[in-house]
Amino acid sequence: MDVSRETRERLSDFAALVRKWSPAINLVSKSDLPHIESRHIADSLQLAPYIPQTSGIWADFGSGGGFPGIVAAIVASETAPDLRFHLVESDQRKSTFLRTAARELSLNVTVHSERIETLAPLSADIISARALAPLNMLLGYAARHLSTGGSCLFLKGQMHEAEIETAREHWRFDCDSQVSRTDPDARLLLVSHLHHA
Repeated sequence: MDVSRETRERLSDFAALVRKWSPAINLVSKSDLPHIESRHIADSLQLAPYIPQTSGIWADFGSGGGFPGIVAAIVASETAPDLRFHLVESDQRKSTFLRTAARELSLNVTVHSERIETLAPLSADIISARALAPLNMLLGYAARHLSTGGSCLFLKGQMHEAEIETAREHWRFDCDSQVSRTDPDARLLLVSHLHHA
């Protein structure tokens, strides 16, 4: 993706932080450390075109090593500085990493060290998640935290079709499925108009 020099530098600084912290708290697998930019950051950057050019709330569930939440916040810091990011991560050590990254990179980020299902509703305009849970479960989380008219951006693997089928047994929603730029078997799912079936 085309990003400014400043954003590129921030993404590089973030990758360095992940490499520094990961051996201690397993943010990404050891084999993935050389491929943070081409695998994790590139995958997360697929969400950048959906960053609204306005204020509002973006919630990222199961933020872990900051993919895609921190990456989206880095891009937004230049294109949508009033957009507030809420990263939800129940693992205390990973939450500490996320807070450190947000502080060192001067990002508009709040980190919640608790479980998604017990967190007070966020009324988010956008909810994102990557490699967290099956779609049916993600939609349950999203229904609690999504604002009226809000939408979801979920990065899913090769089981996406089966997950959509299962989710439709419990939920009504529109779903735009786009082929991942980093894996032809994976998809970016844009979910909107979410309601209980």
